[in-house]
Amino acid sequence: MSSDVSSPLEPSPSERKIRVLLVDDHTVVRQGLRLFIEMQNDMEVVGEGSNGLEAVELAARLKPDVILLDLLMPQMEGVEATRKILERNPHSRILILTSFGEDDKVFPAIRAGAQGYLLKDIQPRDLVQAIRETHLGKAQLHPDIARRLMMAVSGDSPIKEPAPASLPAELLELTERERDVLDLIARGLTNREIAEKMVISEKTVKTHVSNLLDKLGLEDRTRAAIWALKHGLGAED
Repeated sequence: MSSDVSSPLEPSPSERKIRVLLVDDHTVVRQGLRLFIEMQNDMEVVGEGSNGLEAVELAARLKPDVILLDLLMPQMEGVEATRKILERNPHSRILILTSFGEDDKVFPAIRAGAQGYLLKDIQPRDLVQAIRETHLGKAQLHPDIARRLMMAVSGDSPIKEPAPASLPAELLELTERERDVLDLIARGLTNREIAEKMVISEKTVKTHVSNLLDKLGLEDRTRAAIWALKHGLGAED
């Protein structure tokens, strides 16, 4: 791995370090990640696990800032571990780091609550930056995963997972119109298409979009689409 990891966003060593938990069933992967991460002035590895059960236990005990989590592991896979970790601590930041980018791996992980999804071909410099961004609460997606997700949002590759039985609390904060707009964003419609479908002005759509982004604490339409898909919106009638 390259040691060229300088970044303008890297904080000074005097600031609190980002506490990282590594979970992967391959020892050599964990050792490589630990060596590289601990070369960063703003990070430290606080623990390692080799399966999903250990991930859940270590996350509860160590309370790391960011959890780097593999998907296919013995005893409990990464998706189920993600769900259980977030049940105990909804504020955990989980960054999937895996070799698998198929839809049946990506979408369940995102819906389980993963903050990001990266493939192991990522450059080391990009990985440490992704850890920093994840720590700040920003979604991180490998470019191939982002493209596949956008295809799903546009309807070219529909997600076949069922919608959850209950609505998340944040969704209940939205008005009925705002929920309708969010659902259509998740289906890949533009503001103009949403306006035509809902028989309202495009200016009104923009207002609804601005309001729902503010209520959900999201930065843009892409993150709104990801949020909606994670919570079962965007299914075709």
